[in-house]
Amino acid sequence: MGRRYDTLSFLSDYGTDDEFVGIVHSVIRSIAPHLTTVDITHGIPAHDVRAGGLTLARSAQYLCPGVVLAVVDPGVATSRRAVVVEVGDGESVLVGPDNGLLAPAVAMVGGASRAVSLTCADYHLSTPGPTFAGRDIFAPVAAHVANGVDLVEFGEDVDPSTLLPGVMPVATTEDDGLHTEVLWVDRFGNIQLNVGPDELSDIVGQIGGRCQIRISGLTRPAVRVVAFDEVPAGSIGLLVDSYGLATLVVDRASAAMDLVVSAGDRVVLAPVGDEPDAVTKVELGRNEPT
Repeated sequence: MGRRYDTLSFLSDYGTDDEFVGIVHSVIRSIAPHLTTVDITHGIPAHDVRAGGLTLARSAQYLCPGVVLAVVDPGVATSRRAVVVEVGDGESVLVGPDNGLLAPAVAMVGGASRAVSLTCADYHLSTPGPTFAGRDIFAPVAAHVANGVDLVEFGEDVDPSTLLPGVMPVATTEDDGLHTEVLWVDRFGNIQLNVGPDELSDIVGQIGGRCQIRISGLTRPAVRVVAFDEVPAGSIGLLVDSYGLATLVVDRASAAMDLVVSAGDRVVLAPVGDEPDAVTKVELGRNEPT
């Protein structure tokens, strides 16, 4: 027997309108009734593996040690692998599709110590069709892991280095400024960028420093602040958020609505020269991938 776990953390793109989340909870409870299940979120946009991976990575260091069940699986019923991944020498175990969803969180906690492909059907539910792996494969395996079944029982060993990596965009410095990407827009409309505090300081300087932000035809001045209430009325603020990343904000309103941006959009942060602050509106619209 392996290590037993008391907590299961669950993330998916299932939403809450249908019965999917409830069924997964019930399958888990039928196998491991001792488990406490924590719902991280089920609001990941449908099929958005990138958003799910980033959300899991943001959450990873704050989750209770235990089993993490993550299901954003547009490749369900295809040849993509289903895997269980051990991290922290067994402190936690992640269960989900091998499509890049788990990789950012695995990297955040120091990498995988073991991985297994879920090829042993003994721990799966019988199913009338193959398109609900969350119910039929991932949930029962996660519950059996929590009960102490050793990972070797679930299938074939996998070299952790062969797990599909996640997509984590990197900001780049170019002649016209720091080219960044919107990682996340939260429910308040705050715009999280893939920029750390040091990169932000290089462009903006310390608190009160300013820069220009350019987003698909829109140029606006922004000021570095510590708190939302410090953003001047009608202005855009730049702060380091609770995850340690640069975030565009406005006070008590949505920066995303103001700037007309969504996750995946490109944002350029440019130093302010001697010109006065100005607002220049051209044609608005999201950047399309090339």
